[in-house]
Amino acid sequence: MQELIVVLPGREADALYEAFSEAGACALLLEDAGAGTDEETPIFGEPGSADDGEPRYWPRCRITATFDTNSNHVRNALHLVEGMQYEIRDVEDRDWVRQTQSQFEPIEVTPTLWIVPSWHRENTLPKLPSGAVVIELDPGLAFGTGSHPTTRMCLQWLAEHVPALPSVSVLDYGCGSGILAIAAAKLGAGRIEGTDIDPQAVQSSIDNALANHCPQIRFGLPELITDRAQIVVANILANPLRLLASMLAQRTTGHLVLAGILARQAEEIAEVYRPWIDLSVWREQDGWVCMTGQVRG
Repeated sequence: MQELIVVLPGREADALYEAFSEAGACALLLEDAGAGTDEETPIFGEPGSADDGEPRYWPRCRITATFDTNSNHVRNALHLVEGMQYEIRDVEDRDWVRQTQSQFEPIEVTPTLWIVPSWHRENTLPKLPSGAVVIELDPGLAFGTGSHPTTRMCLQWLAEHVPALPSVSVLDYGCGSGILAIAAAKLGAGRIEGTDIDPQAVQSSIDNALANHCPQIRFGLPELITDRAQIVVANILANPLRLLASMLAQRTTGHLVLAGILARQAEEIAEVYRPWIDLSVWREQDGWVCMTGQVRG
């Protein structure tokens, strides 16, 4: 197997992506070339489409196309990138299912809160601490497996605070996989809702909640979830958190928990939310922060 990697302007990404597909790529990955840098550009909704019907991509995109080397597909693909800067590298043949699963071990969020992929269930659960809260979650299309510091910090905050607030109401804004809403349910929260702008994430959250025996959680698109909650948690990115400041602050009657924020962005986020709520850094991990605050009065 070989991977062909190209970085190009977003307006050109759609055509090359389709051309790679027609050239016989067995796997394609489209990413923001600026991800993890100051040039990272959040897109609201699915890349590749917009409400006005015009293509919508990041300013610079990275396409990774995987080809079977026992064919002419790589040679055909190289003709498509003549004149472009690209990288090509060999990919070792291996049991990809087993390798992928091996990368996702049970995650200890706190000593009493664990994230366990389903393929570890039978062999792992007996070894966990007695009384541990277990969320069964497999990696999927939606963000949020508990491995990223932003998700982990939100889970830790919920684990520390929800048990002390019996039947508290929780809103997970930008629910992704539904992991935060599921954790809130298993930790003893009462009314729990989750919302995401991506219908696929909403469905993923519903499926994960059912797999974790939490059918009481209500998930939906933002326009369908209108109630206020005593705890609002939003693990997204700094840019949308800025844009959503007024709405998020007014959706909570108690605690606001924000993540997806780099440590260097914390002061700016606090300033944006100051008209409604005083935020401070609750915890920092690997350069990311979780910021929290309570409604005044």
